Amino acid sequence: MDIAVIGSNMVDLISYIHRMPAEGETVEAPDFAMGCGGKGANQAVAAARLGSSVRMVTRVGNDIFADNTIANFRRNGIDTTYVMPTEATSGVAPIFVDEESRNSIIIVKGANALLTPDDVRAAEEDIAACRLIVLQLEIPLETVYEAVALGKRHGIPVLLNPAPAQPDLVLGRVRDCEYIVPNETELSLLTGMPVETMDDVRNAASVLLDVGIPNVIVTLGERGALWLTAEGERVIDAVAVDAHDTTGAGDAFIGCFSHCLVADGDVLEALRRASHYAADSVTKPGTQSSYADAEQFARLCGAQ
Repeated sequence: MDIAVIGSNMVDLISYIHRMPAEGETVEAPDFAMGCGGKGANQAVAAARLGSSVRMVTRVGNDIFADNTIANFRRNGIDTTYVMPTEATSGVAPIFVDEESRNSIIIVKGANALLTPDDVRAAEEDIAACRLIVLQLEIPLETVYEAVALGKRHGIPVLLNPAPAQPDLVLGRVRDCEYIVPNETELSLLTGMPVETMDDVRNAASVLLDVGIPNVIVTLGERGALWLTAEGERVIDAVAVDAHDTTGAGDAFIGCFSHCLVADGDVLEALRRASHYAADSVTKPGTQSSYADAEQFARLCGAQ
């Protein structure tokens, strides 16, 4: 197995709006879509569509959304051995996308909040057979810490996407991650530092490097991405596209990066390909529905 994603799944409830309503105001939205989401599930689906073998460790609820979530994993070829039912509601994510493709998201963790360190330990043997562990912060922090510790025990590199950013995250307990991949907002919240300029971003990213994480990768939207290590830095240029819906672009980036990293170990090339993959995703509506498969992505890369 290539990748173990230990994280969240959500049901995306997407409203396409002209503008956000003011307090007490009711406005009409011209369109609505429902899909499978959650940062963990999105990253797993992106990697699986590109050809990685992926094992998902997550919890689903006891409502009408659970069967659909499991079926979606299976359609995408993801191992569901550790997709575990829970006496709770499924996680949901109401998403609002305006006419300028800006999005605002509310998450209700539901069953995701009940994924425990014991769940990780119960799956340890199968997780240890994977080549990369991918984590986010839509599950309890203690579960994240246990997954990082598991990776260290077995010598498996761990990638942490610290999203949504949580000020309670203890950086010392994730220092054994090989990669940390925040966006600029998350970087600022994690470090308490400004990120307005590239020098600001470098200074804030250096805080994470000083914690002991060898690879700090900051996604910067239209400014591209910054990869910082003790040896130096590389800036990965953004790919210019006509954005339609930016929802899930960060997850597309991480899913593609993880797939490419496991495939050949070339971090810089993985970052470049991930930038292209994420850029392509924002040209289409929805989250997972906007992710290209391996054949589609090969054609896209061949056309550039």
